[in-house]
Amino acid sequence: MISNEAWSGLLETRATDPGAIATALGARTTRPLLAADGNTFIIAIDHPARGMVGVSGQPFVMADRRDVLERTMTALADPGVDGVMATPDILDDLALLGALDGKVAIGSINRGGLMGSAWELDDQLTGHTVPSIVEQGLDGAKMLLRIDLDDERSKPTIEACARWITELAAVRKLAMLEPLPYTTDARGHKVLDTDDDTLVKCVGIANALGASSAYTWLKLPATAQVERVMAATSMPGLILGGTPGPRPETAFDEWRRAMDVPNVRGLVVGRSLLYPSDGDVAGAVATAAAIVHPHQQGPQ
Repeated sequence: MISNEAWSGLLETRATDPGAIATALGARTTRPLLAADGNTFIIAIDHPARGMVGVSGQPFVMADRRDVLERTMTALADPGVDGVMATPDILDDLALLGALDGKVAIGSINRGGLMGSAWELDDQLTGHTVPSIVEQGLDGAKMLLRIDLDDERSKPTIEACARWITELAAVRKLAMLEPLPYTTDARGHKVLDTDDDTLVKCVGIANALGASSAYTWLKLPATAQVERVMAATSMPGLILGGTPGPRPETAFDEWRRAMDVPNVRGLVVGRSLLYPSDGDVAGAVATAAAIVHPHQQGPQ
């Protein structure tokens, strides 16, 4: 929990001493991306930046920033959680609250493809830049790439992701790329294409983006054919959490299966763990941490 004193202090600092954010980020104790067992477990919390503030029939449950931060800090308190991936506003808050010490911190570059917008697949830079990743001492950056071959708005996003990957490799920072196939449903809405054949093709496209693939990791769903999907790349893979479902055990089982694939190195999960159906954030996070790090307690 964030105490009333800590919350008031955060609000006061933001209003009167904005330079404290850079100071807090610069003072952060850093650590390697991978724990001693070669895996990593990252909490994802960049959803509100796309206007996604609803979970499981609660349309505005993520609109309370203090609650979002408290849930994220509960997750980060678990020694099996290695870090967090978030937009600048959330990382700034976490830094001021001292929650980033000893954790991996990944910035989120493009959240401008707002869900349901007319430009949804034209997903340009709205968050961290590569220079800001370096300046703030962050460990890397995440990019979302939704590909719909029938929508020309995918084109500028592909070009932008290739450019960011090139820039991140030049400064030796992690480029976490989430390539997903999309299509249009009968209502004209953009939706995830769940066909594994199409996802495999997206992985092939993602592999080749940028002038160097040395620092590229892929963030992918745990599909029914996750072994085949991951066989399409030699890059390290991180499994995403997706939309929370009514049966969390199903997701846990999918993640366990995915972690058996040789080049899968961990999880990047957000809403499924921060807003579990039973309300037990710490319990859900502990279960996921045991999947990623079955033989150790946190980073060594």
